[in-house]
Amino acid sequence: MELLILKSPEEAGAAAAAVVRECVRARPDAVLGFATGSSPLPLYDALAGSDEDFSRVTGFALDEYVGLPPGDPRSYASVIDDEVTRRLGLQSGAVHVPDVSAPDLDASAKDYEQAIQAAGGVDLQILGIGHNGHLAFNEPGAPFDSRTRVETLTERTRTANARFFDSPEEVPTLCLTQGIGTILEARHLLLIAHGADKADIVARALQGPVTPDCPASALQLHGRVTVVLDKAAAGGLK
Repeated sequence: MELLILKSPEEAGAAAAAVVRECVRARPDAVLGFATGSSPLPLYDALAGSDEDFSRVTGFALDEYVGLPPGDPRSYASVIDDEVTRRLGLQSGAVHVPDVSAPDLDASAKDYEQAIQAAGGVDLQILGIGHNGHLAFNEPGAPFDSRTRVETLTERTRTANARFFDSPEEVPTLCLTQGIGTILEARHLLLIAHGADKADIVARALQGPVTPDCPASALQLHGRVTVVLDKAAAGGLK
């Protein structure tokens, strides 16, 4: 595990962006895994300010809400389109998002797994971390061998995400998410976190016991992980 600690979220984003650029330069048709939420935004800002060619890159989103109407700006499909595809110059439709409009969500989850495998797997998976240690929407208790599936969001996660909605009641209760086992199959994991409110959970994930009670502790099981933190998020590390 490689750990980089920077002074600010912007500097952390720039350092994480350098990892992504290195991957794409080594393989211009790289398969990237994209996270949403606030954690990777400094990374996407830094990538958008570079002249890297992402035109051959394809990718997969980690998760998607169930129950939002098609085209809803709060859906992760819309966020990926706005923050990643357009800003980085990827081809339209290059980033796959779980199909939550399918009548059979379990079948949709299996199709998503097969699509990742058909693409040859993910070369570099970008990750954030939730306040309760969730990776993607794998909430505490998710098995480390879990695959893409329907997941029920905890109240803590829904409360944390309520800032993107008009009221907490509007936050969906279900999602389709890649599993921990799916994430761990990516060849390189890149975790970015910033802010003092993430300090305790970052320390648990990186230095605490490896347990499903803290899903992000599964990072300790992977052979190649780069963690990029600002100084505040690193405040709980020993």
